[in-house]
Amino acid sequence: MENVPAQPPDQNVFSDGKTKVDFVLVWEEPLEAQKEESNSESVIHAKWREAFLNRLTHSGLLIEKREVEQVKSRLYFVLLSAPWNVMCFYAEEISLRAPLQVINSENLNWSEKVMQKLSIPNLLSHDVPLTPPDYYTCEFRANKLDRFLGSDDRDNFFKPTQRHQVLYEILSRTPYGSVRRGQVGINRLINDNVFSAAFPLHQGSVESCSGTPPQPLTLRQVLFSHWAAWSCWRKYQPLDHIREYFGEKVALYFAWLGFYTGWLLPAAVMGLFIFLVGFWVMHTDQPAREVCDSGGSLVMCPVCKICPFWNYSSICLTYKAGLLFDNGGTVFLSVFMSLWAVTFLEYWKRTGSILSLRWDCSSFQDIEERPRPEFTAMAPMTIRNPVTGAEEPYFPNRSRLNRTLTSFSILIIMIAVVLIFLTAIILYRSIITLLIYNSTTGFISDSATKIASLSGSVLNLVVILILSRVYTMLAHILTRWEMHRTQSDYEDMFTLKVFIFQFVNFYSSPVYIAFFKGRFVGVPGKYNTLFGVRNEDCGAGGCLIQLAQELLVIMVGKQIINNVQELLTPKLKTWWHRRSFRKGKDEEKKQEVPPWERDYQLLVCEGLFDEYLEMVLQFGFITVFVAACPLAPLFALINNWVEIRLDAHKFVTEYRRPVAEQAQDIGIWLQIMQLISHIAVVANAFLIAFTSSFLPRAYYKFTRDSSLRGFTNFTLSNSQKSYMDIHNSTCKYQDLRDDDGKYRPEYFELLAVRLGFVIVFEHVVFTVGRLIDVMVPDVPEEVQIKIKREHYMAKEALAENQAFGKKLAPLLEEDSMVQLQVPADPTQS
Repeated sequence: MENVPAQPPDQNVFSDGKTKVDFVLVWEEPLEAQKEESNSESVIHAKWREAFLNRLTHSGLLIEKREVEQVKSRLYFVLLSAPWNVMCFYAEEISLRAPLQVINSENLNWSEKVMQKLSIPNLLSHDVPLTPPDYYTCEFRANKLDRFLGSDDRDNFFKPTQRHQVLYEILSRTPYGSVRRGQVGINRLINDNVFSAAFPLHQGSVESCSGTPPQPLTLRQVLFSHWAAWSCWRKYQPLDHIREYFGEKVALYFAWLGFYTGWLLPAAVMGLFIFLVGFWVMHTDQPAREVCDSGGSLVMCPVCKICPFWNYSSICLTYKAGLLFDNGGTVFLSVFMSLWAVTFLEYWKRTGSILSLRWDCSSFQDIEERPRPEFTAMAPMTIRNPVTGAEEPYFPNRSRLNRTLTSFSILIIMIAVVLIFLTAIILYRSIITLLIYNSTTGFISDSATKIASLSGSVLNLVVILILSRVYTMLAHILTRWEMHRTQSDYEDMFTLKVFIFQFVNFYSSPVYIAFFKGRFVGVPGKYNTLFGVRNEDCGAGGCLIQLAQELLVIMVGKQIINNVQELLTPKLKTWWHRRSFRKGKDEEKKQEVPPWERDYQLLVCEGLFDEYLEMVLQFGFITVFVAACPLAPLFALINNWVEIRLDAHKFVTEYRRPVAEQAQDIGIWLQIMQLISHIAVVANAFLIAFTSSFLPRAYYKFTRDSSLRGFTNFTLSNSQKSYMDIHNSTCKYQDLRDDDGKYRPEYFELLAVRLGFVIVFEHVVFTVGRLIDVMVPDVPEEVQIKIKREHYMAKEALAENQAFGKKLAPLLEEDSMVQLQVPADPTQS
């Protein structure tokens, strides 16, 4: 404790200069001149506020009120503080943990350890001031106060985040009216516009103060200069500082995002290498030479009713461009990314378990999670808890099941809406192609298919983003209606519903192009139609290049739009909020703005759901469809470098400080990514087998000509005689059919090869992935030992027999020599 840096003077205090402000409530009232409408409602709100504040006073909280006059309204700030006795009571109630002993060991990741041994300078490392010490901890007990470290300093014994948790717990369970009607808690009051906001305060301003002598930095200023700054893009994230300021839930998100970004580096390098190999293939590929040198010898059938015949040689450049995405290296990349996904998730489990122990969350879900305040208020009955014996709010499981089934029925309807829009986009591409061919000539007419395909991809992205917003709002309503008991249950069910919808919403178009487009075209003269419009063909270069285009438009386009929104939207909202926060003339004369006024002008932190969803969808794009777009991991890596800084800047400078929440892991997102990794294996197997030209080339090479001479003509079929009689000309189309339009024997042989490849690919990848799962334990052995040791020491520290306490000191000193290594090199970059 002697090495703890000096802290700057705290501005978050009452008017006495000593009492700490733990939480702030805000409400707004119109000035007398504007008090004309909704008088009855304002009287009810005033009654509820008075009752709520009186209950808070009776619960032991200290309250101080401040007023700020604006041009059209008056703001009321209620400053709340929990005295020592209240903190002790609720610290036991919600199982806060208190320090027993400082752990004098460095938390080095594996790259730092290797570089230290090799005496290599670590460019990713940087010294961050105000490093929070690591402690052995156990659950707080007021009657064992003398056993805890720092118990003689009551003002600083509880961390600011713990004080915020206690205040939020009190605010969430305090009634202001009829409990049966659910008139309980600050969240309900904010929803009913009784209060405008409720939030803990940031620690001072972002900018460091200049003066003589210089003021020490606050933790917020440290995070701003050593984490949120763009110059820190290649540095480890200060995860312990993030946890100390924002809590474990936010820190775990940034730990996972940094870990994921670091693991993207080898995937991006491999994908870029495979893409560059495509350039070499482009110049050496024998079938590409045959296409480009065919001249007018290969006349292809029209792509639409009013389109002319065309020469196969006209697609020379497109065919070569397709080789950048469709070559033998994509098979290796698919296997690599499938195993990469499994290994990444296994090592994240290890890293997550280490962070969970280090941050005292390893047993959070088993012990500490309480019913949601909204559930407590709205539950129709109570039931005795079989574990604790206490009466708890209860909602019948059968009723919840019925509501959940109704919610998923609505989800199915929304998925049907997505498929309807997908069908509309398919028809749009076909119709636009016909219109361009019919109304233009020259280059535009020749590029009709490309224009329709690209514009269809952009239009599809717009539809996807609109439907995403609509269903997310609907899912919030449905999940609240389902009445889940705990916050984790609520978040998991909301996440599951939204992800299922977003999975279909974002991936339906790529799945259609990869596995269905061009499969049901028919033959010249007998084309299949959809609502009277001819079914889409893959066109020049095959479906894989169109799939790559669709992926780049959706994935990269969504990333660009999201990053622009994250950069501009908070700034615009903050500007508008501050513009509306115009003070009266007397207030404008004040030079110093109190911290509660300054923080009220910031934006409300809306949680981490959107951040996780964006990254998990990205994870799906780079694993499920990597065979079609080797550059996807590279674009994901670049996006995530930007994403970390944007998110860090938002949390430090543009959001109000969120209430610290504990979390054991990243929740249901881990199971979702595991599901995606399994889907990716199957999807890549079918993509290589049925969409890529890899297997047809391999089949031709082993059965016909190893140099692939004549492969181009092998993949083409002649039009039927009936078609020749109508058009007085013969033409070719891509398929393995004879002159009567029936499949050739080679088609069935190749089909058997494709199905065999799928089976072998899946079994090999799943087997190797399972071996990796077995070889890499989820929880390292040293973590298991450390958990047991901490439980043993906590048991002795809280034992009634004082003699046990004498044994504790040497145990703690001995154990402080144990160093816990975090295997997460690029994980924090």
